[in-house]
Amino acid sequence: MQSWVAFLEKAGPIGITIVLCSVVALFIIIERVMFFHSLRLKDARLYHRLRKRAQERKFEEAAAMVREERHPWAVAMVEVLARLGCNGRGATRTELEKTFSHVAAREVRRMERFLPTLFLISSISPLLGLLGTVAGMIKAFQAIENLGGKVDASVLAGGIWEAMLTTALGLGVAIPAMVAHNYLQGRVHATVADMKEETGAFLDALEDVDGLLPEGGR
Repeated sequence: MQSWVAFLEKAGPIGITIVLCSVVALFIIIERVMFFHSLRLKDARLYHRLRKRAQERKFEEAAAMVREERHPWAVAMVEVLARLGCNGRGATRTELEKTFSHVAAREVRRMERFLPTLFLISSISPLLGLLGTVAGMIKAFQAIENLGGKVDASVLAGGIWEAMLTTALGLGVAIPAMVAHNYLQGRVHATVADMKEETGAFLDALEDVDGLLPEGGR
């Protein structure tokens, strides 16, 4: 514990700021990883079963199958199925696609929660580190000037390595934060792609049933 206190004292206020950024980044990474883990569908066969129920015009039963799921596709399907059974008149494919797009946009915002903050931390951490190093170097050379330039090399080296601490600290925070951000953003894109693919297959299956989607659905 004392070594950490001594380390932070040498790193200064900017180093402490970088450490606080690392704590926030770690919280975001853990929270988002747990969030994406919770999005997994409980039943891998749900896609097929849902399409079958919808083809049989059992929209309420189909909606009940996905209502407890947290996956964005399941959330979108609840509203799509509600639109299909609305007033018993059904809906065109275009109307269903608009409903899906509206829900998908909302779910993307939910999946991307905190990711802009994580990206900001990965971007500013190296800059904060550089700022701390420059500030430390300025102090070191001011001390040399005040002593008339008569400074032992070991003293100068000690001042420089302390100044470089913040740069190392900033990079140590920025690199994993950037890797985590790219990974999590990739999960968002992959989930959206899966949603579009499965929704397209769902609507194609509905069009295979005569009279299920009104004419002019495209």
